[in-house]
Amino acid sequence: MTGTISSPAAAPAAGSAGRTRTTVVDTDIHPACPAAELLPRLDARSRRRFELFGSRVPAPPEVYPRVRNSGYRLDAWPEGAFPGSDLQLVREQLLDEYGISYGVLIPLQGQSYGTESPEYAAALCRALNEWVAECWLDREPRLRSSIAVPLESPDLAAEEIRRWAGDPRFVQVLLSTGGESGFGRRRYWPIYAAAAEAGLPIAAHTGGLEQHRGAGWPSFYLEEHVWNGNMMGALVTSMLCEGVFTEFPGLQLLCVEGGLAWAAPLMWALDDGWSVLREDVPHLTRPPSEVLREHLWFTTQPVEEPKDPADLGTVIRHLGLEDRIMFASDYPHWDFDSPQAVTRLFPAELKDKIMGDNARTLYRLPTGGAA
Repeated sequence: MTGTISSPAAAPAAGSAGRTRTTVVDTDIHPACPAAELLPRLDARSRRRFELFGSRVPAPPEVYPRVRNSGYRLDAWPEGAFPGSDLQLVREQLLDEYGISYGVLIPLQGQSYGTESPEYAAALCRALNEWVAECWLDREPRLRSSIAVPLESPDLAAEEIRRWAGDPRFVQVLLSTGGESGFGRRRYWPIYAAAAEAGLPIAAHTGGLEQHRGAGWPSFYLEEHVWNGNMMGALVTSMLCEGVFTEFPGLQLLCVEGGLAWAAPLMWALDDGWSVLREDVPHLTRPPSEVLREHLWFTTQPVEEPKDPADLGTVIRHLGLEDRIMFASDYPHWDFDSPQAVTRLFPAELKDKIMGDNARTLYRLPTGGAA
């Protein structure tokens, strides 16, 4: 039965072929809540609306431009169900196969649910969070999750953050990279205030309402697939220039599934422009690169892969954020990265940091894995 696994967490097999020797924390795993399990968690009015009208953003394979196999691994489809809906399959294909110590769930349905009309969005996100807690976190101690919020209704989003802030298994607040306006705008600040109050980072995951990337709709999937960094860079710049990091100096921002090579040139450009335009942003009293290095984190998938891996090491040195890059598999998508594939891309001296240590620091995870 999908999404309702009741068996205890399976211990990773000692001889798993994919097991790595270092602690591994996977910061980007995508569960998917079946409609049959979402509906009972909705109030009567929201349930009726969902049955009649669905949600604002269509689910694959209807998304344009259409992605082959809906963007998922061929072997990740449970019998008669959607990838990410079967906890046992996630255990077998990811947690146990690669000896994952901890995995952080990012339920992408929250990005579209969060853009609905206010009360409907709040009901959808609440139901999604309840499903994650009951069907995944309660049954698998290796998992943590993101709080899905009605992001276009920031007052209600703040309520949802406070609802789950006392549960240590929810380790961040989910944001998208496409909203009705730039996410630095003050209308969104109640979200950041609630996150900062709870000591939770914001995880900006590629996707959301504005998939056209700000330059018209793409004709080809290739355009969309490689353009994630531009949307992420726009979000980071908006939050910096609008004063989010000044107002909330302890807030941490994760750039999830957006690459990282774009960030160093962006810092150079921001510093250069700020040197002559600082009167335009009086709240920025230090070079932008200094501020961003105190607030940004990155996940590895889909990291840029130059022909010479040494070039990626050069990018990381320019970033100066060796302690803020974290492994992500992006399971169950087709461009899933195994821990072995990722460790070959990065300098050996950064392996332990990227594969687990940095994430354990950010999420305050115990050493040695879940009990």
